[in-house]
Amino acid sequence: MNLGDWLRNGWLTEHQSSAREIADLMAAVARDLADCRVPALSEDWRFNIAYNAALQAATAALAAEGFRAAREQHHFRIIQSLAFTIGADKDLVDLFDRFRRKRNFGTYERTGVVSEHEVEQMLELAQKLKGQVEEMLRERHPELIED
Repeated sequence: MNLGDWLRNGWLTEHQSSAREIADLMAAVARDLADCRVPALSEDWRFNIAYNAALQAATAALAAEGFRAAREQHHFRIIQSLAFTIGADKDLVDLFDRFRRKRNFGTYERTGVVSEHEVEQMLELAQKLKGQVEEMLRERHPELIED
């Protein structure tokens, strides 16, 4: 299976990205990586902010490859696409997806479910993804990097 198969299944739509869009997404990643370090915020919020940083990085990678995730299972598809866009290994994708489920539970069902350790893990994952996406952009899509 590849992203073309996902497109045929209706899980993605085609998308023409731009250097501006990629710069905006990566700026959101940098902002969220800084914001999730604010100690006055609850662990739940810091986790959500770090999660958003990772999701925006993954969205940038997918956009650079010419796609957007369809609305149904949007976050799930973006996370799973990392195997194709940056060659993420199964462990990274599985951890990110576990954090997606944790975020959903903590956002929609119950507060106070995120530990400081999980915040640090999510932050580490987001930083790693940022670096891998930046590397992918430099190697495969330099036209999408603003000067």
